[in-house]
Amino acid sequence: MNDFLMDMIASELEDAVGRENCSTRPIDKLTHSVDYFWLSRMWADRGRRMPEGDFIVSPKNAQETSKVLQIANYYKIPVTTWGGGGGTQGGAIPVCGGILLDTKRMNEIYDVNTNGMYIECGAGAIYKHIEWAANEKGYATMHYPSSLTCSTVGGFLAHRGIGVSSTKYGKIDDMALQMEVVLPNGDIIETSPAPKHAAGPDLNQIFIGSEGTLGIITKAQMRIYEQPESRQFRGFLFHNMTDAFNAGRELLQKFKPSVMRLYDEAETSTLIKKIVGVEKKGAFMNIALEGVKELVDVEHKIMMEIFNKYGAEDLGSEYGEKWWKEKITFFYPGHMMDLPQMFGTMDTIAPYDKIEKIYWEMKKAIETNFPQARFIAHFSHWYEWGCMIYDRFIVDKENVPEDPHEALRLHNAIWNCGVRTAIANGGVVNDHHGVGIKLGRLMKEQYGPAMQVFEGMKKQLDPNGIMNPFKLGL
Repeated sequence: MNDFLMDMIASELEDAVGRENCSTRPIDKLTHSVDYFWLSRMWADRGRRMPEGDFIVSPKNAQETSKVLQIANYYKIPVTTWGGGGGTQGGAIPVCGGILLDTKRMNEIYDVNTNGMYIECGAGAIYKHIEWAANEKGYATMHYPSSLTCSTVGGFLAHRGIGVSSTKYGKIDDMALQMEVVLPNGDIIETSPAPKHAAGPDLNQIFIGSEGTLGIITKAQMRIYEQPESRQFRGFLFHNMTDAFNAGRELLQKFKPSVMRLYDEAETSTLIKKIVGVEKKGAFMNIALEGVKELVDVEHKIMMEIFNKYGAEDLGSEYGEKWWKEKITFFYPGHMMDLPQMFGTMDTIAPYDKIEKIYWEMKKAIETNFPQARFIAHFSHWYEWGCMIYDRFIVDKENVPEDPHEALRLHNAIWNCGVRTAIANGGVVNDHHGVGIKLGRLMKEQYGPAMQVFEGMKKQLDPNGIMNPFKLGL
């Protein structure tokens, strides 16, 4: 594209959102080119430049977003949506250039509705900010992910995010009541005013998890909850994983704890020892029960009976309370893996009859095929029917290729090995980090002929293929 046409397009975008909200400055392009995807950070660390947007555009609302998408469609310019830049899958990287649409100006909190039990806010609002707004009225969002303080409402919706209290309160897709979405052609739509209905397929669930490939979420109504009257913690140590899974499954048939996290022996002896202080051999599990005190007391009694049945060692409340206090500290520098290490979190989800086998098969596949890598895991989000593995591989600095091309090859080979092993044993590509460009190549392996459903929606809604190209395998 020549300089004259670039200037013409820039002037149209400035007219749409205001000159001060449309940038072509090199520093703005650079800062919107690296998210928390390991490959993008490694690429920059090695002195390389990641793909950059040609225009960094920050609309204020759906109307301005609509104008931007109409311009993009006319010129057939790619559009990549950017929230907080905290994603790990490369979903916000503008791999084809074009327009990088930053949503953070859409951060208004319109209503804290204590009758309808929701907050209505712009998709660019940082989730911690809407948590504070709920807290001021005596309520809470109950969505507490590690990126709570730096990621947006729209980002969590686009990637089907999750928080530490998900076992009781659900994932982000369980918390959204209604959304405003701008379609690729610029049309502004609203999903159903009630999230449960029989009026055709649920539009919320079409756009939640679509990672900006089908449209841009600009506003949402998110659930709020009463603060629990009582919150009780308990730590346990299991002598084997099988007993821990059986205890967890049986507990979930009776009631839902808010927090339920099981750490394998490798994470118990490293991360849990370092942050929580558990120095015993085994698999540590932390449980939080919350709600009306009388009910919580009954749940506590049932939990103790079930866990005693499976031989769990009761560690009391101290470790659980410390875990809750440090729940985000786990991801801070000094506690989390970081460059120059190579690492990745595969977060695999599966039913109970498959989950333990997947864990052992993935561990064997990665550590056998890549002896320079170690595999650790915890199980952090539980359902009545199954749970997810927060499975990680780590390669220490001395085994990470200095050449960025070779580092990329090793990184992708480990991911291919791990995810393909999960799929082969009944798991799903990802639980809550999304797909992005990191895992797009594996979507067809996961879905087979069913992939045509996604491709059909993409073709119908985005015939020019401008929306976040090469993400989600689309």
